[in-house]
Amino acid sequence: MTRPSRHPLWDMYREVISSAHFVDLTHAFGPGQPRFSSCPDEERRLVMDFDRGDIAQVHRYSFVGQWGTHVDPPVHFVRGGRTIDELPVSEMLLPLVVIDISERVGRDPDATPTLEDLTKWEERHGRIPSSCFVALRTDWHTRWPDAEKFANLDQDGRSHAPGWSKSVLEILLLERRITAIGHEQIDTDPGLAVSRADSSLELFVLQQNAWQIELLRNLDQVPEAGALIMASWPKPKGGSGFPARAIAIVPR
Repeated sequence: MTRPSRHPLWDMYREVISSAHFVDLTHAFGPGQPRFSSCPDEERRLVMDFDRGDIAQVHRYSFVGQWGTHVDPPVHFVRGGRTIDELPVSEMLLPLVVIDISERVGRDPDATPTLEDLTKWEERHGRIPSSCFVALRTDWHTRWPDAEKFANLDQDGRSHAPGWSKSVLEILLLERRITAIGHEQIDTDPGLAVSRADSSLELFVLQQNAWQIELLRNLDQVPEAGALIMASWPKPKGGSGFPARAIAIVPR
């Protein structure tokens, strides 16, 4: 008679996690990178350094919370919404769903996901699970770190960049009851909407008590279904945003 393991999580790590493929979904950040037009650039200086005779190297960083690959908690747009320190660690490891519209974006940078995209995903993989993280793959990350290519402005100063759609977000958040979303662009809303100062989709997401990660990368290395996302960030009290580290765990 086989005795049950006393350490099932260790067994799962040895049998599944240790042999998995880990994909870094995070951009390394630094001064001059793509950013929101209203946000100042990062400032960085050496406080201590070996070349100065110090025993250690220490940098001082100055940047806004929404910097590089970052997390937006509800309070970012919603007065009284959850702050970064109120997001439970149980939400930092979730099933990862990838909605891929990259081929359409390659033809039309203003493309957004449709209900048909969700229908086809569920035909292939089953119903999108509740309490998961849904990422929108556009391959926009390949434009990093060129700020002009990321903004993709036309002659009239309007941005042509992909984003989410209200119909898809309504299904995901109100019916599938997902926990969070993520995308490769600077904004939740498409570039043309942002150019009109319209951030209604981001407001909608955060009003549902969900959170999001912006400026993801390498979603082209992650399957549509079957992976996990591990996301973490510092814990500033009352924080409204902060650079995050996001990693996909893909079974081999």
